[in-house]
Amino acid sequence: MSSKEVVVDVRNLSKRYEIYDTPRERLKQLVLPHIYRAANRAGVALGLSKHRSPSRYFREFWALQDVSFHVRRGETFGIIGRNGSGKSTLLQILAGTLAHTSGEVDVQGRIAALLELGSGFNPEFTGRENVFLNGRILGLTKKEIEARYAQIVDFADIGEFIEQPVKTYSSGMFLRLSFAVQAHIDASIVIIDEALAVGDVFFRQKCYGRLEQLRNSGAAILLVSHSMPDIEQYCEKAILLDQGVQKFIGPSPEATKHYYLLHQTIEKQAPSEVCTREDVAFHGEGSDTVVRPPDIAFLDLSAKSQISNGQAHCLAIALCNAKNEPCNSFNQGGIAIFHCEFELTDYIGVPIFGVVIRNDKGIIAHGKNSWQYEVDLPVGLKAGIKIVCRQEVALQLGIGEYSFEVGLAAVSEHDWNNRKSISHEEWATRYTTLCVVADAGQFSVGFVIKDGISFLTHHGVADLPGKISTRAY
Repeated sequence: MSSKEVVVDVRNLSKRYEIYDTPRERLKQLVLPHIYRAANRAGVALGLSKHRSPSRYFREFWALQDVSFHVRRGETFGIIGRNGSGKSTLLQILAGTLAHTSGEVDVQGRIAALLELGSGFNPEFTGRENVFLNGRILGLTKKEIEARYAQIVDFADIGEFIEQPVKTYSSGMFLRLSFAVQAHIDASIVIIDEALAVGDVFFRQKCYGRLEQLRNSGAAILLVSHSMPDIEQYCEKAILLDQGVQKFIGPSPEATKHYYLLHQTIEKQAPSEVCTREDVAFHGEGSDTVVRPPDIAFLDLSAKSQISNGQAHCLAIALCNAKNEPCNSFNQGGIAIFHCEFELTDYIGVPIFGVVIRNDKGIIAHGKNSWQYEVDLPVGLKAGIKIVCRQEVALQLGIGEYSFEVGLAAVSEHDWNNRKSISHEEWATRYTTLCVVADAGQFSVGFVIKDGISFLTHHGVADLPGKISTRAY
């Protein structure tokens, strides 16, 4: 892709704030340096010695430090990080509402910045009047607003309230109209900072559908969200910020895994009994000990990125059919076997293995791990132990191309033994991610073939169990 297609180019961007303990310190910093400089200039003219300038009266806080990335036309780019990582500061600089301290920012084209929806609305004006007011603020002419007005009103879907003062609107109505205006200014760059998090599911679907239209028309989308599934589904790439520092930039599934690892606590306490290499054997539900696939079934991991906290690394991954043969093309309902081998470099409590399958749009079609199965697992594993994991999945999926990732996590022996009393919210805070291979491999799912004739078992991403009946009266 040529450089002309880059619409956002950020190079070594930094932003510094001056933190003052009291208003008096701020006043000193504002006045005293000027007084000393004036005194020194007068002293030099009279042949007197210079006076040393006083110390700074503030502490430096760097909200961003040496951040670099670029976004191309038609690309959706995620910006992630915990609260206080510098995400909003970065967006404000890109939107032109905040000056940076150093570095370079080159933004090409009209920006729609959904940083604070409705910030340009007058509560006393009607919805119609605010559409025209906000549209002019965003750079549209009156004719352009008139040409888009019907689309904006239709998208907002607030009915006759469009003629009422916006101070009478519910928060949902206010959100709808605000987004409708921003989403119809034909921007070449759309910046979104958690603006859609407060909408209901139907409104979110409509908003993301509109963003997809804008992206297909060539607009670049910059999305800030604390929802990692949204980042993985809608963004090709993402940047991870932590305390203003760029920690990772790359494919969004990898970025989200680095996000989860960022502040993870590693469990170091070992129980009194630790398994040795000879103790370890893995069993699936009702199956015998894992049988290793043939060497030809194993994937080349040399170019694969592994995201690890340092306690484990992936040695091998194989994808097989029900006969334990190498396979990457399945029929609907066919059995896929995901075989993985990991080596520990530190003690862990109980290993948790899982597979995530995504379709070509990045939507997770399957995600399940040992925590969600009734399975026996070894406990108290020390460094040097090799863990062999196997997950069988019936591919009750739609026709298409899929990718998969594999991962190993760990929980304490206590949590594993009491897992039936631990909610999902509690589990999410107790496990430790050890190693993830985010883009481990690909496979396809095709029609079921019966007597030489192809059959489609279902439409859509997944084949959900259920019943159907028909009656006539």
